[in-house]
Amino acid sequence: MIKSMTGFGKAVADSGSKKMIVEIKSLNAKSLDASLRLPPPYKAKELEVRAMLKRKLERGKIEFTLYGDGDDAGRDLPVDLPVVVAYYRQLVELSKTLGIEADRTALLQTALRLPDASLVKAEEPAEEEWQCIERAIEEAVEQLDRFRRDEGEALLDDILIHIGEIERLADGIPPLERQRAENVRQRLHDKVKEWAAVEVDKNRFEQELIYYIEKLDITEEKTRLAQHCRYFRDTAGGDDAPGRKLGFIAQEIGREINTIGSKANDCDIQKIVVRMKDELEKIKEQSLNLL
Repeated sequence: MIKSMTGFGKAVADSGSKKMIVEIKSLNAKSLDASLRLPPPYKAKELEVRAMLKRKLERGKIEFTLYGDGDDAGRDLPVDLPVVVAYYRQLVELSKTLGIEADRTALLQTALRLPDASLVKAEEPAEEEWQCIERAIEEAVEQLDRFRRDEGEALLDDILIHIGEIERLADGIPPLERQRAENVRQRLHDKVKEWAAVEVDKNRFEQELIYYIEKLDITEEKTRLAQHCRYFRDTAGGDDAPGRKLGFIAQEIGREINTIGSKANDCDIQKIVVRMKDELEKIKEQSLNLL
């Protein structure tokens, strides 16, 4: 099943004595790039969380946040006042030295986020509490995965519309090819008439004409283009349709379109090629967000 790399999931872990909230956001990326924000008591669990995310989410830029719910969160994070004041004064002095007009409130917020600003000891949570948080992480991941599936289906529906448009445009090329061959023949005849004093062997002329038209022949390119489009549809409709594979097929479609354009030697066919390229660019842009 095709999935988007964009998603969001949220869940609450209620262990009775404390409520913690899990939020996970996902954006497109070439590999798994996870950024975790955990309160000090849970820092020791970072590797476990990363392993859970890697096992279930595969790929994407992941933003994971765990935080306390309501007033309990504030009581869990008492401030080390002397440390915060020292940080704040240093930040103010630094901004003056650098000639930066910094907002004092922003400096205070920065000081509060620096190491040792909180009096909370980095002790691992109780096993029961952490099991509750793990279940919440799994629930948030499942929500995000459903979000990815739904958005992936919507993206794929739109991509297949563009594939269909490329196929429709390609069907308009054969009638233009017949006219193109006649135009080439006529242009060569006209040139021969201009060289009236030159005696032309009719058989040799026909041979040269056939050779010239064969150089412009795009039958193989049209056949491969149709095959690639069908392969794209078949792959997208399969149980396992990775976005990267669809991206590779789109590249092959682009090669055939480019070759048709370079061999066309016809204004009307070139117009169709330009429109097919426009549809392909839309496919490539949307394929980048597929898992």
